[in-house]
Amino acid sequence: MTTTAFAPATEARFAVARQVADAVLFEGYVLYPYRASAAKNRLRWQFGVLVPPGWGAECEEHDFQHTECLMEPKGDANLAVEVRFLHAQRRTVQQVRQDGGFETVPELPLEDRVLVPWDEGIEERVEVLAGVAELTGDGVTVPFTRPAREETEPVLDSAGRMVGRLIRRCEEISGAVRLSARELGGPYRVMRLTAVVENTSGWSPPDGTADRDAALPRSLVAAHLLMSLSAGSFLSMTDPPEWAKGAVASCRNLHTWPVLAGEPGRADLVLSSPIILEDHPAIAPESPGALYDATEIDEILALRTAALTDEEKREARGTDERAAAVIELADSMPPEVLERLHGAVRALREVTGPEAPDAPPAAAPRGFADEHGVPAPDTPWWDPASDSGFDPARDRILVDGRSLGAGSRVLLRPGLRRSDAQDLFLHGRSARVEAVLHDVDGAVHLAVTVEGDPGADIRREQGRFLYFQPDEVAPLEDA
Repeated sequence: MTTTAFAPATEARFAVARQVADAVLFEGYVLYPYRASAAKNRLRWQFGVLVPPGWGAECEEHDFQHTECLMEPKGDANLAVEVRFLHAQRRTVQQVRQDGGFETVPELPLEDRVLVPWDEGIEERVEVLAGVAELTGDGVTVPFTRPAREETEPVLDSAGRMVGRLIRRCEEISGAVRLSARELGGPYRVMRLTAVVENTSGWSPPDGTADRDAALPRSLVAAHLLMSLSAGSFLSMTDPPEWAKGAVASCRNLHTWPVLAGEPGRADLVLSSPIILEDHPAIAPESPGALYDATEIDEILALRTAALTDEEKREARGTDERAAAVIELADSMPPEVLERLHGAVRALREVTGPEAPDAPPAAAPRGFADEHGVPAPDTPWWDPASDSGFDPARDRILVDGRSLGAGSRVLLRPGLRRSDAQDLFLHGRSARVEAVLHDVDGAVHLAVTVEGDPGADIRREQGRFLYFQPDEVAPLEDA
């Protein structure tokens, strides 16, 4: 077992996944409008924060992440693990006094920026390489420490005169990575891999009070794992083979979730993230650069950022180097790049084609005609006449041989298309169909309200429903 740098082949595999992992690492790092004075940038670090145990006992945040997944190693396979997190570095701004000394100030205006106090995030990595055989039994434990440090950077004006300085301080943080594996029974050589990352700092608030601002510099921020097998593969935790579903269901994942990473078609790499992702997540190819606010849309963020006033941009540039890069990106983005952000088609499917002999005619999608008065084929989808012949309150659809329509009861079982936690939390809940809807591509959607939801009546009155496709529900007996 070693904690030295990885071999080139292993490093190359991790490099494939780091683009997405970087989005996890810096998710919410600095939010639009990218200024320290913005209210939403005053409560920092929302994902994957592993706090010191002495402080975590006083709050609802955690001091560890626990990952379990299944793997099929081959031969004398090695497991490479990379723990990644941010180390919060506290920046203080000081101005030169007339006597040549320094005083701490809330801001230091310069020509192109306004420097303000801020917590910067320094990327840290812990690398572990172990033979799979070493992980059985008690496994391996790798402690790590990042020491406290302080550095000073002079601040010069446009004439090269020193007008202040930045003082950056990092507190000591310590943690441990615990790896173990156990072979499961059955005809296949499948092992359950357990990876625990924990903050082991002995720090606690001196006065006994819970102060998150004081705990953050001693925390592992946005912590996540990359794991790679030199020979063999991992099993998908979201779409496992039928024979492995029971073993997958018995895996325990706390404060993190593992998915297959890297290019589709390979299964030798896993990303265990505090953010729910699907297998083989990827950055949209249209994205021009990191905007650190992945819950927003690149186009909207770029337009809003470009519309900031010059004074707002000066403060953003002085808040953080990454915020300054976002400002420059928005200001320099050519129209053709911005246009590419305005929507994209990810997949196409054939909606017309030869029908099988003696097959009944397919139901006409919206905008097409049949002999019963549905509009002619040249009726555009945006023409109100294209809705003729459809009635969401009366239309019905066959699911598992049962006719479903408004008033029918169904069991929700969100499919693989859905990685949103709000959908996954509804798996196994019963719901009532409120309407059957057809979209312009001919697809059918069921509008539902969840049974037992105290706000169902309000949702029904306002027409605010949840939407599922037919293969994401199962019929239930009507009450």
